[in-house]
Amino acid sequence: MSRQVSNNPEAFRYEITVDGAKAGFADYRMRQGAVVFTHTEVDPEYEGQGIGSALARGALDDVRARGLKAVPLCPFIQGYIDRHPEYRDLVVQR
Repeated sequence: MSRQVSNNPEAFRYEITVDGAKAGFADYRMRQGAVVFTHTEVDPEYEGQGIGSALARGALDDVRARGLKAVPLCPFIQGYIDRHPEYRDLVVQR
């Protein structure tokens, strides 16, 4: 199973594909050098396969690579960061 996470800045979302098919997305908005994550969704067909975690990891890795910070308003992204302390340095207070 091939997974790819990409940023779609025109739609203000990170998207994940599995074998070329759209499997989920994480909506965001930009605010003062930070990516504010507002909503994450995985297609029901892909639930329980680690797609949401792969999406969160890919999005947060991109945030880090771009030298930005993250504001996890989305409970899923917040939960991922809580379980993966290596991303806590990206978080700015709301």
